[in-house]
This record gives sequence, C-alpha cells and structure tokens, in this order.
Amino acid sequence: MKSPKVVFVCQECGAQAPKWMGRCTECGAWNSLVEERAESPAGTPTTNRFSQFSTSSTARLYAEVEMSQSVRLSTGIGEFDRVLGGGVVPGSLILLGGEPGIGKSTLLLQAAAHFAREVGPVLYASAEESEHQVKSRGDRLGVGASPLYLLSETCIERILEEVSRLSPALVVVDSVQTVWSNKFQSAPGSIGQVREAATQFLFAAKNQNIPTVLVGHVTKDGSLAGPKVLEHVVDTVLYFEGERHHSHRVVRAVKNRFGAVSELGVFEMTGSGLRPVPNPSQLFLSERASGAPGSAVVCCIEGSRPILVEVQALVSTSTYGNPRRMAIGIDQNRLSLLLAVLEKRAGLSLAGDDVYVNIAGGMTIDEPAADLSVVAAVASSVRNRGLSASTAVFGEVGLSGEIRGIPQAALRVREAAQMGFSRVVLPAGNLDPADNAQGEGRCELVGVRTVGEALDQLIA
Repeated sequence: MKSPKVVFVCQECGAQAPKWMGRCTECGAWNSLVEERAESPAGTPTTNRFSQFSTSSTARLYAEVEMSQSVRLSTGIGEFDRVLGGGVVPGSLILLGGEPGIGKSTLLLQAAAHFAREVGPVLYASAEESEHQVKSRGDRLGVGASPLYLLSETCIERILEEVSRLSPALVVVDSVQTVWSNKFQSAPGSIGQVREAATQFLFAAKNQNIPTVLVGHVTKDGSLAGPKVLEHVVDTVLYFEGERHHSHRVVRAVKNRFGAVSELGVFEMTGSGLRPVPNPSQLFLSERASGAPGSAVVCCIEGSRPILVEVQALVSTSTYGNPRRMAIGIDQNRLSLLLAVLEKRAGLSLAGDDVYVNIAGGMTIDEPAADLSVVAAVASSVRNRGLSASTAVFGEVGLSGEIRGIPQAALRVREAAQMGFSRVVLPAGNLDPADNAQGEGRCELVGVRTVGEALDQLIA
C-alpha cells in the first residue's frame, strides 16, 4: 500500500514545501517547517478527523444565553486552589510548566490523590515514568488507598481510550512533550505532535466535561516549550518556579479564563512532599537581620495577595575602573534607573561603587511599588546606617525624584500591620488618615513626596 503523501508546512506563514529545508523560502523563518500529511486531491471526498467533535449549532441572541455557574472542585491543596481561582472547573484544560525537578509531578500526584478520594476516579497518565516509579513517589507522599489509576503510556489515542473507558473525574498527562499521535510520523515533542496533543485533549475535556491537566517542559529562558498555540488552546497556564537552593516553591498563574491572572501560591518542599505556606510573609522575613544596613522591607502584591519581602543592597568601592551593577530578583535596567535618580536627585555619589541588590528568599518582584524600598536599601548601605526594624516602605520613584502613588495601598498597610510593623513610609498620594489604624494595633503612616524627603524619614 502506498504511503500517504506528506508536505512540510511552515508554522509561521503556512507556506508548503515538498521537502524539509532549514529556512522557509517565503518568510525566512529558521527551523519552522514541520512534516504534515498532504490534503487529498480535488474531487476526492474527505472527512476531517475532528468532525466527530463538532456539534451543529445556530446563532442565539446575547440576551437569550443562560448563564450556568460551574461548581469548582477542590484539589485539597489550598494554595493550588487559590492559583486556579478557587478550584478546578469541570471541562477545563490546564497547563503546568516548570524547570526539571522543581516538583511538578509531586504537586500533581498529591492533588490527584486527594481529588480521587473526595471527588471521583483520577487517571494519571505518565509518559516519562513507569507505574512503579510513580507508585514509589506516591508511597513517600502518603497517597494511600484511593481510586487513582496509573497509566504508563505515550500514545495519545490509547490514553483517550482509557479516558473513555474509565470516565474519570480528572485526567493528568505528564507530559505533553512526550506523548505522540499515530497520525504523524514526526518525533514526540515536535511542533506538530504537541499541537495535535493539545487539540485532542482539548476536545476530550470539553466534550466529556472532564478537567485535564497537562505538564509542559520549559526552554532555557524559562518559557514553555512548543508552539505558542499550546498556550492559546488551554484555559489556564501555570508556571512552577523556585530556586534550587531554597526550599520554597511558587506557582504563578499567567493566564486563567476562570480566575485572576498573576495569582500566586507558595509551597515549601519537604521530605513528605509539598506543604502549602498560608503566610508567605512570615516565611520570607523569618531570617531577616534586624537593623542591618542595606536592608528594607517592601510589601508587594501578587494577584490578590500581599506579601512582605526583604530587599537587600550592598554598596562597596569598586577596585576596577568600571563599577558593577548586579540585581537578583528585580529588573537590572530598573536598578540602573533608580541609581541615576539617587545620584541626581538625592546627591549620593555612586559612580565609583559596585552596587548589588538582592530580593531575599528567591522571590522576583516586577512591580514599580518596590522602587522606594530599593532606593532606601541602597542609601542605607552607602551611609552604613540601618533602617528601623519595625518600618516597611513602598512606593514608585519617578525620574524627577517624586514618589508616585501605587494601587492597593490599604491592603499593603494592613499586611504590614498584621506582621508587627508599627511604621509604614508610603507615597503621600496614598495617605489616608482613616487608614492610620490597621490590623490589630496602630500603624503610623508617613507620607513622602520626594526621594530626599523619604530618605530623611528612613535614615535619620
């Protein structure tokens, strides 16, 4: 029997070529040609393989569409439910990505075990590990007896057959880059295979109303591997982050059709698995040196959660002609901008000094509210005078040295007060006398308008 004809299609512009080439002749993209089956000749009746999933429908008026509130299903892990927006939505497709060894399989196995005990049967399809390997991890995590089905399979069609046979309440596929479809001859992990896997699992999840979780690999720069269509197809995209030398892990939502974006969940890696951290501020401030020069506490907002973290700065005389500026946890360009403001508006000479800034605990802050804390930490290190241990600071710094207001200031102040801080330095635009008493006790609010005024209040 003659093998079906194949063509190579550019994933950027859609141009076709009879053979593989390193560069597309139409758009010039490199390594974008992927092998696909050619369409049937004209006049030949064709049946699209996805036609079985299509349902006929007619257009309806907007006012006639009835809303049905889906009941969210808990995974049994509070921090994971928070990131998902309150739990798993039936029929949703979730993509979880992260570095190798970060704990993706551990988290999902813990969630799957609780889901199986409380909601219904769960199918855990592992394309990278055998059943014995998954069972060994489950024994260490204390999974116990539950209707949790393990399947070591890489073929998409066989996984979907088991889904139809078992009708589980949840499906976990680990990972989408290692499964393959027999409709393509390309290797697992290629663009065509990943796109096919995402499409088939999407149709299965929507038609059978089964929530599905896909594990995704990441590239060297930390983004999800595979075509961008993978992130467009799924309902929720989660990133599992964490430093190799720290015990805590962070799950961050970058896309969520059923909840808030940029929501954050914090976990601690232990010998018995991942343990949720209900109070991240206490975790990140537990080892803070009280009154040390170059240390400031900032309250940042991740999704709907306020978190207190420590900003550390070290300024030392440069032994070479070109001083170094190094930032860990904040944007390097933002640090250069703030140092220029300090020199021009506050009169601090930093041209001949090395400046190192670090967010303690491995956290990453990308909001402008951390500007004032970075400025305070650098100035404290330059003058070698520590800030008060009971003072928190936040605010955005402009190029003219002004302190600009930030959103959700009351929420940040309330978190600082609950953590025992008695004084908060914040932008004058966010100062509200009614918010002077926060939490269980009183918290003094000090409004500042310029960088110089802030340094006078922080470093006496």
